[in-house]
Amino acid sequence: MTRTAANLVSHVPLIPREVLYGNPEKSGGKLSPDGQWLSWMAPLDGVMNVFLAPYAEPDQARAMTRATDRPIPQYFWAPDSSALLYIQDKAGDENYLLYKVDLASGEESCLTPFENTRVRVVGSSETIRDKLLVGLNNRDPMWHDVWLLDLTTGDLTIVLENNEWAGFEADDSLTLRWAIRQNEAGGTDMHQITDGVIAPTPCEVVDMDDALTTGTDGYTTDGSTLYWLDSRGRDTAALYAEDVATGTRTLIAEDPRADIGGTMRHTKTGEVQAWSVTYLRTEWHCIDHGIKASLDWLRDQLDGDFGVMSRTDDDRKWLVWNDPLTAPIRCFIYDRELDSLSLFYVTKPALEDAPLQPMACVEIPARDGLTLPGYLTLPADAKDPVPLVLLVHGGPWARDGYGFNRAHQWLANRGYGVLSVNFRGSTGFGKHFTNAGNRQWSKAMHDDLLDAVDWAVAQGHADLDKVAIMGGSYGGYATLVGLTYTPDVFACGIDIVGPSNLETLLETIPPYWAPMVKQFHDRMGDPTTPEGLQLLKDCSPIHKADKIVKPLLIGQGANDPRVKQSESDQIVAAMQGHGIPVTYVLFPDEGHGFHRPENNIAFNAVVEGFLATVLGGRAEPLGEALAKSTAQILTGEDMVQGLG
Repeated sequence: MTRTAANLVSHVPLIPREVLYGNPEKSGGKLSPDGQWLSWMAPLDGVMNVFLAPYAEPDQARAMTRATDRPIPQYFWAPDSSALLYIQDKAGDENYLLYKVDLASGEESCLTPFENTRVRVVGSSETIRDKLLVGLNNRDPMWHDVWLLDLTTGDLTIVLENNEWAGFEADDSLTLRWAIRQNEAGGTDMHQITDGVIAPTPCEVVDMDDALTTGTDGYTTDGSTLYWLDSRGRDTAALYAEDVATGTRTLIAEDPRADIGGTMRHTKTGEVQAWSVTYLRTEWHCIDHGIKASLDWLRDQLDGDFGVMSRTDDDRKWLVWNDPLTAPIRCFIYDRELDSLSLFYVTKPALEDAPLQPMACVEIPARDGLTLPGYLTLPADAKDPVPLVLLVHGGPWARDGYGFNRAHQWLANRGYGVLSVNFRGSTGFGKHFTNAGNRQWSKAMHDDLLDAVDWAVAQGHADLDKVAIMGGSYGGYATLVGLTYTPDVFACGIDIVGPSNLETLLETIPPYWAPMVKQFHDRMGDPTTPEGLQLLKDCSPIHKADKIVKPLLIGQGANDPRVKQSESDQIVAAMQGHGIPVTYVLFPDEGHGFHRPENNIAFNAVVEGFLATVLGGRAEPLGEALAKSTAQILTGEDMVQGLG
């Protein structure tokens, strides 16, 4: 007999939502290129900001930014170590502007002071330290013009007015070398640029099947070698080095299980020193003997997984992240000359003694023979089948990975098993795996999720009658598909910023995605053809809202530029039109996901009550979670334990 989820973990200390989903004490550590400074993210009046301290005196910290509303999502160092740079949007609209904080004066300025503009970094340089190439779509929201940005003066000089190109590749001299656009087949055409002139015919043509797994991967500093990640003529993307003068390519790395992922490059020459591949877990392979010696030494010192997150120009100092897997992630300062390792920070010290559970790597057979890599976390001491949450990643052209996962830990602590599966269409496992998801939304992609549930039940991990489906973006769509196309499989669903109508989704994509829209049409369904339009209709949960018979919780950001609020409004209205109850939570100051911690915590508080109501797990009392957030419960308050 299956014990209730709450009873299963009643002896296990409850990990507060605030600890898992609140701000880390520190995160995002970086070394200045000259090695004189340490920087990191930390809360300032409850909002994540950038801090700075001398390398020799890490305790002498000062805040360099003063964000008061939304956390700063990303920051980096100016190449000459004179300033910190960061991007920020407004209320989740993803119109990111670039800001600079001068180290000497502390003065903060916006380097791209335009409205409704999204900045892109097109190129940076080892030899030109005070300038960047940036893309700006302030002239036309669909196209990013290329500008040379002087980081000292803030001056912008136009390099190329763009009316047709989806992207560019530059070399270390900040010279544009490639212009890239989508071709009629849904792949990409790559045109060489010589002396500022774009060749009229493409030098490289990538078919649609290879479009997500093939592209340039940067030049060496002297411009003599161009690296490629390329799946043409093979399945998984391999790493190649091309001699620019002769065009000769040399294979550097390949793996039949997965695409080549990250590389470590020489900080001065830009030559590849090591490369990684991630099938179930990430494996690093070294070309450079010095890098190998350092990584081998670190492997002997650290438990669990680790990686290099920042390096100085002279490569003598590294910041190293370490994931012990059942303890919080920590960051170390590594002096390569001295072979010394010192703790810089622990991201969440409150998790040091928390009952975190191990994550297992699994391989799940799909009904057609495809192998689906995945990750399973079970509650403490789980010996019998338990209620399961199938956690579906977004994208769908993305992937789940191994390591500390706060959603897995949170849900396992509440008494649920958690399964994340890389369904077909996910990236990283070769082009055939990705392309197997083409035009299979709600079809074979959903079958993979059903096969994952059947596997978990057959393995004795899950209770067949107590399986929830939950996810964000594509994962939210998969949730709606689960409750409409297979209404008897899942006990409930949690849709976070998921599309309900693929027609309107494609009609309202951000304008800067338009240059690559053929990819969406080829992989989802082409609304410009009768057959494609019908496919989109057939795959849209909005047309099957009357089939929903299990409880549904929806979370949405009002400013989402990718999946508009109307996507959630539509399915809610359709359900209400059929007299079907639904719980709908709206955040007026969020976009594609919930980035303010107080909003994330509030939504998860609702999720806990919702799952406890349906699956019987335990829930931390609601407390002040909703009051501290901007959450608006538009309907269905009475369906969630602790709300009504």
